[in-house]
Amino acid sequence: MGSLTQKERSVVIGTLLGDGYVRKVAGRRDAFLEINHTLKAKDYVDWKYSVLQSFSAGIPKVRKGRGTRMAYRFYTRQHPELSDLHKQFYEGGKKQIPSIQLDPLMLAVWFMDDGSRCRDRDVYLNTQQFDVSDQRKLIALLGTMGLVATMNKDKTYYRLRFLKESVMKLNQIISPYIIPSMRYKLGHDPVET
Repeated sequence: MGSLTQKERSVVIGTLLGDGYVRKVAGRRDAFLEINHTLKAKDYVDWKYSVLQSFSAGIPKVRKGRGTRMAYRFYTRQHPELSDLHKQFYEGGKKQIPSIQLDPLMLAVWFMDDGSRCRDRDVYLNTQQFDVSDQRKLIALLGTMGLVATMNKDKTYYRLRFLKESVMKLNQIISPYIIPSMRYKLGHDPVET
């Protein structure tokens, strides 16, 4: 199996910043990626599959989750580059933010995974899974793209909130990559928010 293309790598890293995870199973040579979303996000999973199909282990499938939740997921095959990403993102066994360079597609995938809008004004990245130190790294990463975000306490945990003056720029950066079924996250007018 060859190297990941830049597009595949961007989708994988954007997914790792969001809801996805790379797993390394004992006794196996390399790690693999699991893409797992609610069935309501079927179009999104299908889009990820279309990008990652060259090293997918099979087509996306519906599965019953906890309670009444229905999930839609697929796995990739094991890949050495996924093992490298596993080492970077899971040093010590806990998901963390390594030193990476963010690109517009990574940011768009991360936003499709974890982005939300409240009252059509405030825009968040639901980064509650990361500790404060990693949240600061994420804020710095966003800063490299000219975006300003702050930590915002959501009950017990922190998430990132974009300052209002960065929302239009965020939309301009990611809008070309947002698939139709996820455009609702951009708000009513994705360019002039």
